Amino acid sequence: MIKAVFFDIDGTLVSFKTHTIPTSTHKALSKLKEKGIKVFIATGRPQILLNNLEKTFFDGFIIMNGAHCYTHDGKDIYKEIIPKDDIHRIIEYTKTNNYPFVFVHDNEWFITRINEDVDEICKLIEIPAPPVKDAEEALDKDIMQIMGYFPTKADEEVFGKILTHCEEMRWHPLFTDIVNKNTSKSKGIDKVLDYFGIKLDETMAFGDGGNDIPMLKHVNIGIAMGNASNNVKAAANYVTDTVDNDGVIKALEHFNII
Repeated sequence: MIKAVFFDIDGTLVSFKTHTIPTSTHKALSKLKEKGIKVFIATGRPQILLNNLEKTFFDGFIIMNGAHCYTHDGKDIYKEIIPKDDIHRIIEYTKTNNYPFVFVHDNEWFITRINEDVDEICKLIEIPAPPVKDAEEALDKDIMQIMGYFPTKADEEVFGKILTHCEEMRWHPLFTDIVNKNTSKSKGIDKVLDYFGIKLDETMAFGDGGNDIPMLKHVNIGIAMGNASNNVKAAANYVTDTVDNDGVIKALEHFNII
């Protein structure tokens, strides 16, 4: 029996086209709650960007790809920060290249510079650009996530020499979420399940991005949205329709969850 369902936000709950949650998905969430099934967010977004859930109730949140987990009423379940050595190195790195980096600490964030890549991603997921500050502002903060606006060709340099204790959660060619190597949506799920007393074989998850792959492989039933890339679909137990074509409710009905 499924007792908990975890949802990515962008491209899963929320449409990239309309930037809203489809009516059918609202209906599906309501039916899950009526059956006593707990619903959770599992996203790469930081808390400051949980601005598109339309006041929908969720029992808990896994944000920043697992770096911070907390209950619906704000009680912390788990936190993981990026090591200070990595922060020092990335600050020096920003002085010799033009890639923008975002630093996230608790419910605050800032970016080192803004360029056309930043504008493109902000438009894609309908978010404001962070305030621009000097990278050294990160020195006295507990940084839980970094967002890097650089292409895949820079991955070897960034993760091989600079952010050596970190892992990328890339979901776009121009952009990647970056967290501690000990962090993932799947680890966040384990922390949440332990807190709520739910077993892993009682779980289902929905996702569409590369950062959802660990989660989809980890839960009992992993559902890839129809708009997901092929590698995400390959990691799932089942591929449903797109977010815009009622993919969430179709999968829940397929498995007789609702």
